[in-house]
Amino acid sequence: MQPAYRAEQVGSLLRPSELLEARGAYAAGRLTEPELCAAEDRAISEALARQREIGVDIVSDGEMRRGSWLTDMADAVEGFVREKVMLEWKGPGGGPEASTANAVGGKLRKVRKLTARELPFLRRAAQKPFKITLPAPSNFIVASYKHGVTDKFYPAPADLLVDLVAIVRDEVEWLVSEGVSYIQFDAPYYSHYLDPRQRERMRAEGRDPDRELETGIAADNEALAAAAQLAGESACPTLALHVCRGNSRSRWYTEGGYDAVAEKLFQTMNVDRFLLEYDTERCGGFEPLRLVPRGKTVVLGLITTKEARLESPDELRRRIDEAARFVPLENLALSPQCGFASVAAGNLLSMDDQWRKLALVVETTRRVW
Repeated sequence: MQPAYRAEQVGSLLRPSELLEARGAYAAGRLTEPELCAAEDRAISEALARQREIGVDIVSDGEMRRGSWLTDMADAVEGFVREKVMLEWKGPGGGPEASTANAVGGKLRKVRKLTARELPFLRRAAQKPFKITLPAPSNFIVASYKHGVTDKFYPAPADLLVDLVAIVRDEVEWLVSEGVSYIQFDAPYYSHYLDPRQRERMRAEGRDPDRELETGIAADNEALAAAAQLAGESACPTLALHVCRGNSRSRWYTEGGYDAVAEKLFQTMNVDRFLLEYDTERCGGFEPLRLVPRGKTVVLGLITTKEARLESPDELRRRIDEAARFVPLENLALSPQCGFASVAAGNLLSMDDQWRKLALVVETTRRVW
């Protein structure tokens, strides 16, 4: 039986100013790699201690060794170039801006494990269950496939997806062999298939969003399958999928409820837990959750990481009760809607705001469950 983990956090945490300064100094050649690693270790140790103090059930290193939530792919894999795919951001300072993902401009070749610099320290320092987050393979056919660049090496996105699956599957196999008990795929680009405007744009380009969704799910399932195949049933790690609508400096790029993707995503994605964004009306209602199979957990992302406002505990409990009309209460959990720093610069709130919000997650779960 999978652990309940009622009080969750998605993964990324605000970087302290000292770490941001250290990363800047390293990029400018004023700091050595061991010195940067020491600064990361200090920041992660402090973040882990604070998570334990607050009482979060499953901790993370805050993704503090990454430039953004998915840059560990290009850091560990040859074939990426400094070309970018543009996204249209909404919210504070919104407008066209490049993804933090690099485009693929060559045949991909994995040169090291994506999380090789994260796992050893986490294992030593976490002192309680921890998660490892990975970008789902499906992300990169949206974020890193650039026509005129990528198609010189991969004629179609499906060709690129084959190599991406092999790279991430190898990572999953390694994490399972190392005894990691919680693996989370981050897949915000699934939100392109639920956003009415994005679906209309795809159709105008001659693309089928429903077929592309199916292709992405099949690829991500193939990468995750290594966990069950390598581990005995009792030792299989918790597998999770996080879906959001973009999270960079408190901005987002897609909108819409889960209705258009619910049946395929919830019923065919082979994970134990779905971490779902539900902090604003942009996310739609809870009705699509009726399609989540019995026994799977939905982690309700009711607490926003995009602003400092602290949610009402009574309102949170009311919304959990509303969601429980569609998923049994014992199969629900609570988290912020996304990470606090999907990119290193972080969202527009303070470190104190972050910890208050995580404390609210814990306090609410203790009252509800």
